[in-house]
Amino acid sequence: MINLILFGKPGSGKGTQAEFVKQKYDLVHISTGDVFRFNISKNTELGELAKSYMDKGDLVPDKVTIKMLEAEVEKFPNANGFIFDGFPRTSTQAQILDDFLNSKNMSISMTIALEVDENLLIDRLINRGKDSGRTDDQDKSKIQNRLDEYNKKTAPLIDYYKSQNKFFEIDGIGEINDISNRIFDVIDKNL
Repeated sequence: MINLILFGKPGSGKGTQAEFVKQKYDLVHISTGDVFRFNISKNTELGELAKSYMDKGDLVPDKVTIKMLEAEVEKFPNANGFIFDGFPRTSTQAQILDDFLNSKNMSISMTIALEVDENLLIDRLINRGKDSGRTDDQDKSKIQNRLDEYNKKTAPLIDYYKSQNKFFEIDGIGEINDISNRIFDVIDKNL
């Protein structure tokens, strides 16, 4: 079983690349952003709570995120593995994810970080916001807040996974297929 974490700053291409990785390795893709949006669109209690944080550009609290994530994993008991996109975002979440996966006799195989310059990310997100209508991608101050949150809370995950020899960094700039091939090379060489 392969369990991957794909992370990077907002707009780095996690969702796009996760789809290619999912197809190549027959994994279940769990995007916390998609899970949040689904719960929000269905007006679930957890969805409404998540929305209140997302609308401010803040990270959703761990307890809300974890409940949604566990429910998603439980939906696929016969999966070949999972690719987590946008989760974990903090060292605390990483430990909670490890504990949850251990309870299912699973573990994280590796983490892959997509690295992209912040100025390029802001441009990408604003353009995405125009096309998608996502309000969190249309306001430069909200985008900057998300980037600041990432730098403050998510960047420490690098040390967490490096200490387990599970961290790999990929250049997230270039043609989509070139980035995919970089990711495939890292997975194939290290699993």
